Amino acid sequence: MKTKFLEPVWVELVPDQLEDGKLYISEKYATAIHKCCCGCGEEVVTPLSPADWRIIRTGQAITLHPSIGNWSYPCQSHYIIRENRVVWAAKMTPAQIKRNQQADTQLKERHIAELNRRRVEPTEQQRTAPVESVSFASLIRSIWLYIKSIFKN
Repeated sequence: MKTKFLEPVWVELVPDQLEDGKLYISEKYATAIHKCCCGCGEEVVTPLSPADWRIIRTGQAITLHPSIGNWSYPCQSHYIIRENRVVWAAKMTPAQIKRNQQADTQLKERHIAELNRRRVEPTEQQRTAPVESVSFASLIRSIWLYIKSIFKN
């Protein structure tokens, strides 16, 4: 059954068992995770960074931007989480998915290049910003996807 709403749950660590209809957000580890809204049961990990996803708070409501495209899952669901509501987006063709993934890769590469450039001459604000959490979140996501791929085969 498709999920229509996601309730934000602020956590430090993600629980072992995810509940349907909950969006678990760990600011410490710059990660949000939820069960796929199509009802397939897959766990969707969204790293939070300028090159990945970002959370917008409107009172008690959460918007996760950009859209979520579960291209590596059989369901290939595509949706937006806007003010806790799940808004279904159009299905994408394989060519559209590939272009989207390439654009995401380019954005991440530009973001990493910018971070590296800033590290050469860091400003006072950058000295105090938790840049490491972005790298840690990416590492956790990579490990998680690798572990999931082992059990899918």
